[in-house]
Amino acid sequence: MNSKKTLLILAGGLGSRYKGLKQIDGILENNSPLLEYSIYDALEAGFNKIVVIINRFIPESYLERLQKISADKNFELHWVYQDIKNYLPENFDISERQKPWGTGHAILCAQNIINEPFIMINADDFYGKEAYQLASKEIDKGNISEKQFELIAYPVESTLSENGTVARGICTMDSENFLIKIEEQTSIRQEGDFIIYTEKEKDVEIKPKTLVSMNFFIFHPKIFSFLEKSFNEFINSKPSSTQEFYIPSVVQKMINEKEIQVLVKPSPSQWMGMTYANDKEILKDFLREETFSKRYPTDLWS
Repeated sequence: MNSKKTLLILAGGLGSRYKGLKQIDGILENNSPLLEYSIYDALEAGFNKIVVIINRFIPESYLERLQKISADKNFELHWVYQDIKNYLPENFDISERQKPWGTGHAILCAQNIINEPFIMINADDFYGKEAYQLASKEIDKGNISEKQFELIAYPVESTLSENGTVARGICTMDSENFLIKIEEQTSIRQEGDFIIYTEKEKDVEIKPKTLVSMNFFIFHPKIFSFLEKSFNEFINSKPSSTQEFYIPSVVQKMINEKEIQVLVKPSPSQWMGMTYANDKEILKDFLREETFSKRYPTDLWS
């Protein structure tokens, strides 16, 4: 059994559709944002090291709050700034760049802190207790190695928003549930009885139970050396000022080059998230019901 279990939370993004710092936006009266529910669930599942990737807009007062929670609950806490200049060659022109470089770059920023198998998640997603329990067991069994990562995926029907389109990584697997392809689609929505996305001006239907990536990966630290190499290639390709270095693209590259296999496991939990500001009301109702059902205390940290 691994003595060190690490949760990496990506909280460095600048969500344009939400219009605010949704990664630290409290949901209920306890003022806990979704990332604290993730920390709570991870601690329950046996994780004891939390690494949070942040941006320069996260207020010092919130970092102090996290530090106090860490001291009270006795877990190791690190935060790392996803600086736009990290891992760039000297004199690289970033004058036109407004946002960080994406999820792949965010994970790379943690390479000096993580030396053990770890799970990575988005700060603004709710993944459910059972997903963390499953991930913990997979790490303990030694199933995460230099040759095998895992992805806990969710049926697309449970990841939609009533308030607009969503971007999801559609998974294609082989007969043993190893990932063949992860294909990012940015216009997924419900129209009547159908779930569709638009590609090359044509609507494509997706079956409701199709598994999609919500960025709940279980990685071996081998990912870091490949990320660094791939990010250098990305930068040398002279990306546009809005282009991003996404983790699913890196994972796909590793699969294509036969560096790793990625086993896909269906999540045993319900996913919830905040793509749009109006999604918050749905989340409130969901978390109130979870609290009423005694799956969470009214105050997570009391």
